[in-house]
Amino acid sequence: MNEVKIRKGCKDVWNAFMVEGATFSPNDIPFCPTTATEFPHAIITWEEAKAIYKKHRAKKDYDFAYDAFVCWYIDDYKFDGLRGIWHDYNFALKVLCHFAGVITPDFSTYQDFPEPIKLYNTYRMRAYGYWLGKNGISVINNVRWGTAETYRYCFDGIPEYSIVAIGTCGGSPRKLIDRKRFENGLFELVKRSKPQTIVVYGSANYPCFYKLKANGIRIIAFPSQAASAFEGRTLYE
Repeated sequence: MNEVKIRKGCKDVWNAFMVEGATFSPNDIPFCPTTATEFPHAIITWEEAKAIYKKHRAKKDYDFAYDAFVCWYIDDYKFDGLRGIWHDYNFALKVLCHFAGVITPDFSTYQDFPEPIKLYNTYRMRAYGYWLGKNGISVINNVRWGTAETYRYCFDGIPEYSIVAIGTCGGSPRKLIDRKRFENGLFELVKRSKPQTIVVYGSANYPCFYKLKANGIRIIAFPSQAASAFEGRTLYE
């Protein structure tokens, strides 16, 4: 194989370094190993994780450890963009190394997004998770799907028979208008990836999860940030 010569002065604006050594699906989605060896005891959002990090830094407690997995089941503008985790990845790694693990970023693949954006955001979920795993972070894959045409790529890069995570704190499956789409994608995930455990951020009080539990799949649900706040609790006191 001929060595690829990189032109002097080139900059990696696409974060290609994140997938060095990775294997790829036919759709060029990198394979993201599940590196977590234990189930989460708690799940907090990226915003909560940053608040915890800043609180400990203010106390000059630089070596703290916090027993929770970090997720991104929040609006994209709160973690993506020029100062988000994709571009300011070094800061993100400094924060995340203090936590028990990470559920890979939930870059949105909304139904009304153009197909190239949905494919790119699926790529970024796996690429970011793969990179975190290489840096010693315990990783659980987040899975997100849209309507049936996204099945071509949205489950790529997920190990079979592993633990996966999904979020239910948005519109799906809470909204009846979108519940069937959610259920179809969930059953397709199970068919293709055969997960042994599904971590749910939000409510799992839906018939589709009861069916999976009856078929021997372990469902572990954690209340969302909004639900916890409604109950008058904070996760990082």
